[in-house]
Amino acid sequence: MSETPTQFQELLHDQISNEFSASQQYIALGVWYDAHDMPQMARHFYAQAVEERNHAMMIIQYFLDRDIDVRVPSAAAPTTEFDDYEDPIALALAQEKVVTEQIVALASSARESGDYLGEQFMQWFLKEQVEEVARMTTLQTIAHRAAGNLFDLENFVERELNTAGATPDAAAPVAAGGNLQ
Repeated sequence: MSETPTQFQELLHDQISNEFSASQQYIALGVWYDAHDMPQMARHFYAQAVEERNHAMMIIQYFLDRDIDVRVPSAAAPTTEFDDYEDPIALALAQEKVVTEQIVALASSARESGDYLGEQFMQWFLKEQVEEVARMTTLQTIAHRAAGNLFDLENFVERELNTAGATPDAAAPVAAGGNLQ
């Protein structure tokens, strides 16, 4: 261990913090929706929080598997106050777009440095970000179309986003300690 980390590895360490910060932000969104009696939206964002935590743990496992020193960083404080039910969704979409930029930068850094194992590792995250941005974009569109009818929004989220028994992605990297559900 303790070789000088490459630029890719430094960025990947930063991404651990980014993923834990995203997890904390999604917990805050879930809490906000819970406090506003929107259980389906809360459930959706709590699940997103677990997913982001799992992403951080996948990166940690990658470092462990490659025998690279791992630093577990702190997470940024989340935003917790919003003016209306659409604001948390807008924040989530913006967050996913930023994460997409971070993942693209990571994949690019791995490629530029000739770290083919790192580049291969990032491929799943690139695919995941396309799905995340698309899901949040759809949620934002539906929330806007609901025009204040929160029952319609809750029904959509329950029917389309909170589907029980979703099949885990067999191609997903392994998370240190195992994926939480």
